[in-house]
Amino acid sequence: MKRKVLCLALMSTALVTSAYAQEATLTIESWRNDDLALWQDKIIPAFEAEHPGIKVVFSPSAPAEYNAVLNSKLEAGSAGDLITCRPFDASLALYEGGHLTDLSDLEAMGNFSDVAKSAWQTDDGSASFCVPMASVIHGFIYNKDAFNELGIEVPTTEAEFFAALDKIKEDGTYIPMAMGTNDQWEAATMGYNNIGPNYWKGEEGRLALIKGEQKLTDPQWVAPYATLAKWGPYLGDGYEAQTYPDSQNLFTLGRAAIYPAGSWEISGFNTQADFEMGAFKPPVQNAGDTCYISDHTDIGIGLNAASENQEAARTFLAWVASPEFASIFGNALPGFFPLSSTPVELEDPLAKEIVGWRDECESTIRSTYQILSRGTPNLENETWGASVAAIKGAESPEALGQKLQDGLASWYAPHQ
Repeated sequence: MKRKVLCLALMSTALVTSAYAQEATLTIESWRNDDLALWQDKIIPAFEAEHPGIKVVFSPSAPAEYNAVLNSKLEAGSAGDLITCRPFDASLALYEGGHLTDLSDLEAMGNFSDVAKSAWQTDDGSASFCVPMASVIHGFIYNKDAFNELGIEVPTTEAEFFAALDKIKEDGTYIPMAMGTNDQWEAATMGYNNIGPNYWKGEEGRLALIKGEQKLTDPQWVAPYATLAKWGPYLGDGYEAQTYPDSQNLFTLGRAAIYPAGSWEISGFNTQADFEMGAFKPPVQNAGDTCYISDHTDIGIGLNAASENQEAARTFLAWVASPEFASIFGNALPGFFPLSSTPVELEDPLAKEIVGWRDECESTIRSTYQILSRGTPNLENETWGASVAAIKGAESPEALGQKLQDGLASWYAPHQ
C-alpha cells in the first residue's frame, strides 16, 4: 500500500513538473522599437496560437541605446530570454563573452544558406549563434512616371545607366539621381557596396580580400571608385551639403528620377510618394555578365545562455526559422527580406521586384562588415570617406585604393 501511494505521488509530481515545463514566458530584447505593433499584433499571436503554453513579450530599447542597454542587462543577469542580433562583430562578441548559445544543433538552422548564416557565426563557421531573420537588398529605385515621360528604358548595363542619366539631365525636369555626400555613409552603402559586387564578383572577391588573396589596390576594388567619380554631375546642385533625409525627400516629392537605395526604404516611400515606383539592380559592365547583388544580412535572433527557459526559447527560435514566420515578417515589413531558403510570397510589388533579383543574380554582403573593420583604422568608416572623395573627385581611385590598403595592412595580419 505504501509503495502504491509512493508511486502515485511520484507520478503526480512528474505530471506537475511536465505541465510546468510546458509553461513559460519568453522576453525578447530588440533595438527595433518601430516593430512593436508588428510583434504584438501579428507575430506573437501567431506563435502563441500554435504553442499555448508559451507566452512571449517583446521588449525593445531605443536603437542607439540597444548595445549598451543589452550589455548592462546581460552583465546584471536581467536580460530577456531571446536576444535580437545585429550582424557580425557585435553579436560575435556576445557569443564569445558567453552570453549567446550555440544553435548549430538546432535542426531549423538547415533552412538557411551559408551566406545567410555568416553574419552570426564564428569566423571559422563552427558555431552559429543567431537564427537569421531578414536581409536588405541594394539597387536603385526609380520614378516610373519620369522614365515614361522621357522614354527611358530600365538600364541593365553601365552604358545604358549613364545614357539614362544623361537624358534626364539634358531634359532638366528632374534631378537625375538623389544622393548627397554630407552624411558620408550613403556614398559607401548605396554607392560603393551597391555597385561594387559586380566588379569583385561578390563572395568570391569578398572572401579573397579577407584571406589576403586580393588587395584593395587590385583593379576590381579600385574600379568602383572610378565609376562613382562619374556620379557627381548627376546628383544635383549642392549635393555636397545634402543629407540623407534631404535625398529621401527629393525623391518622394517627385523631384528626382533615380534613388540609389536599400530595400529598407520601401515602407517609407510607399507612404510618402504619390507616383509609381520601380527598381533595377546594379547595372553590369557588359551585357550578359553575371550580376551580383548586396543582399545584406541585417537582423537575427539568438538565445540568452542564462535564460531559464531554454527549451521554450528553442521552440520559438525553430518557429522563427519556419516559412510561416518568414511570410508574416516579410509582408508586414516590405523590404526586409526573409533569409529562409523556403520562398516567401510577398505582396508588395516593389518588394517582390527587388527580392526577385535573388533568382537572377549571385548574393553577397557588404565587403567591409565581416572581420575587416575590427581594427584601426576602421575599414567601413574609411570606405565612407573614400566613396565621398571619389564622387567629389578629390582623390584618384588609385590613391583611394592605396590609402585603404595601407590602413588595412597596418593592423590586419593577412595583408601584411
